[in-house]
Amino acid sequence: MSNNTIQETLKENYSKRYKSIGKRVTTAVNESDIKASSLTLQEMRELATTIVELETKTLQEDLQALMSQKEAIERVLEKKSEELQDTKYEIFNALEDEFMETPSALSKLHQVKLQSIDLYDILSEMVESAIITALEKDSEGDISESTTEVIKEMTYESIKEGSLNTIRVRKILSTILVSAIDVAEATPTRAEQILSATLKGMRGGLIKSINRFKKRLEFMPMEAKHILIEDYDTIISDLNQTDTLFSQVVATQAGESTQTTRKILLDLNKAMSYDLEELVHISKETAEVLKDRFSDFAKTAVKRADIALKSPKAQEAKRMGIQAFGVAKEALGTALKSAKDAMDKK
Repeated sequence: MSNNTIQETLKENYSKRYKSIGKRVTTAVNESDIKASSLTLQEMRELATTIVELETKTLQEDLQALMSQKEAIERVLEKKSEELQDTKYEIFNALEDEFMETPSALSKLHQVKLQSIDLYDILSEMVESAIITALEKDSEGDISESTTEVIKEMTYESIKEGSLNTIRVRKILSTILVSAIDVAEATPTRAEQILSATLKGMRGGLIKSINRFKKRLEFMPMEAKHILIEDYDTIISDLNQTDTLFSQVVATQAGESTQTTRKILLDLNKAMSYDLEELVHISKETAEVLKDRFSDFAKTAVKRADIALKSPKAQEAKRMGIQAFGVAKEALGTALKSAKDAMDKK
């Protein structure tokens, strides 16, 4: 029996009037007078393929229709997501223009902006774009120096305006490294170069951020001290383990990567462990500045807080907590601006 005959005969005898697939298949084969023992491999393939096509035709059509709808929905979602982010930016830009002459309000607005816009997605896209651009500009040469500098500035700009707490810094470093890994795995011949430059840039940006924080501490006015005191112990602890944090970020992402990328990252991480002295030094130096300038204030603040909690006014103070928090945030905005102005004048 020829292949065409198998297909044509099965199509004629295949009927959906039977409820079960098994009954439909058995009936079609029997009525087509197909002798299983005489079928060649090719004929068996044609028989099975024909029945599969006949039985799943409607399902395939439904699936294709749904896939088309899915693609259309994804395009709409992507467009709407971009429109949403663009609209948020327009709103915050307008608000920034409105509050430009009121530093305390502008500081609060920036905190809200950081929570309202998906900055990590934007950072990821920027890192990927920067590395790809470097590769395109110098497809054969060494991109390490240029990429290191770009990643350093991106790391610094991402970290500098916010808290140095471990969770936030870890998220920023991880976002940058994941994006670099994506490009490296898509460009295996340049992977080690890309990842090495990225790690050096991350380290440089982190050092620059901590150094900036240290300088701001040196010029920070008294009115900001009561705000820093809330996170005094945490900041000290975080500063004393920045090198560990950095290595953990690399090791974590290595563990989630391909075998080749994992080896590159672990080798680079091991080699870089001997090059983190500057990071350790600036971190410990900053911790000492914080201790020298704020430790006495911290002890006094704790004693006063203990007395205050035992006073008859404690419940009233608790009730006003939200208002006090708002005042503290405003003071921080003013204090940091004053610190920056003082640094600029220097």
